[in-house]
Amino acid sequence: MLFSCKEAPNKKTAGSKVALTPSTESYSGKTLQVYTTAKDTDLRLTKTAEHTFAQKVQPLENEIAVFVNPNKTFQTYLGIGGAITDASSEVFSTLDEDKQSELLQSLYGKDGIGYNIIRTSIHSSDFGLGSHTYIEEGDADLKTFSIEKDKEKRLPFIKRAIDLIGDDLVFYASPWSPPAFMKTNNNMLQGGKLLPEFRQSWANYYVKFIEAYEAEGVPVWGLTIQNEPMAVQRWESCIYTAEEERDFLKDYLGPTLEKAGFGDKNIVVWDHNRDLITDRANTIFEDPEASKYAWGIGFHWYETWTGGLPKYDNLKNINESFPSKNMLFTEGCQEGFEAEKMHYWPNAERYGNSMINDFNSGVVGWTDWNILLDERGGPNHVKNFCFAPVHADTKTGDLIYTPTYYYIGHFSKFINAGAKRISTTTSLSTIESTSFQNNDGDIVTVIMNKTNTKIKYKLIVGSNQVELTIEPRAMQTVVY
Repeated sequence: MLFSCKEAPNKKTAGSKVALTPSTESYSGKTLQVYTTAKDTDLRLTKTAEHTFAQKVQPLENEIAVFVNPNKTFQTYLGIGGAITDASSEVFSTLDEDKQSELLQSLYGKDGIGYNIIRTSIHSSDFGLGSHTYIEEGDADLKTFSIEKDKEKRLPFIKRAIDLIGDDLVFYASPWSPPAFMKTNNNMLQGGKLLPEFRQSWANYYVKFIEAYEAEGVPVWGLTIQNEPMAVQRWESCIYTAEEERDFLKDYLGPTLEKAGFGDKNIVVWDHNRDLITDRANTIFEDPEASKYAWGIGFHWYETWTGGLPKYDNLKNINESFPSKNMLFTEGCQEGFEAEKMHYWPNAERYGNSMINDFNSGVVGWTDWNILLDERGGPNHVKNFCFAPVHADTKTGDLIYTPTYYYIGHFSKFINAGAKRISTTTSLSTIESTSFQNNDGDIVTVIMNKTNTKIKYKLIVGSNQVELTIEPRAMQTVVY
């Protein structure tokens, strides 16, 4: 879905950057633009208002306000994106050229929502037509290593996305399971562990992957050690305790990448839910030999799948405990696909709540799961069907943009790589908010209203304010 210049500004190009300095200027008399997506309306990332700042008036008790202080800056923004899986690639390949171009522009183009992060799997995951590896079974020396399967559909899709992203690209990969013969259960599915005698061979496998992808012109920013290392799944999976992941990192993967000349690749540990994340961080980051190889820690949101609350406090704990390490949201999607819920608004609100609170907890980047799935929430070779921001009806060739697509766009379209998060709080819990300042000086404040009531609020920036309104069940981006 493309947006005209009347609806939303183009994503600023990398290079148009100036140094950020503490803001002491007055905003009085300066204008801001408001962009809105709202339930039960036609508003979808639509410019809905333009206002002028006035002098601040002391807010009253119980008055709803968003307070922004540009003088207090925090983490540097890496970006937002999603995973190009085998499933996404299969669906993409069914589209005609016009629809392929539309999808690419909608996600990565200057008039789309400005994704710059791409995740992919190292060989297969559940989202594809079946399990596969890059070697023949039993080849511990990796003599048969080949990514020919990826060259059929996955890599062409990735390369077209990269061409649109440009210099701000962040491309990383995650394995779901080592080859079956390297595991205790001799099966890529159903968990199991990496056998000790294959640790070096498996570390070499990551090197081979990086070499092969970079030979195809895909610059690899980094990798995660293992997708969901504490989940025994009916699909590709492999279990590592915190100590096992620590030791594999410091004794095998880290030194192997370094020896191969890939010491600059960013290694992300954990890559699982927020519930157990602090134990993994404590175990790995407290070990100097392991910690020196770890760029940071990745996480998913599925601790909420049984109805539990998101554990944002655990992220804040890591940010406080290990301020030199980065946090990256590496996967999230709405599970349990039902076609009639394609436009179910709470799915989008789950994204909005997570993104606002993850960023406010110190997270630097946010990666959705599949960027595209079919009308059944697949393909998935174990029938683990899920939602995506965009679905394609493979019978008609049409693209379906869900509310989630627009909610993500309220962040990714306006915040540029290299932006700094700035202090933002709300007076009441009826709305949620976060803010970033881009390198050109523009401030982007995102506000979400999950209530069924239209809300009037004050946006207070330093000594200035503007009075705004947000629709029921809506997301807003304010740029000034």
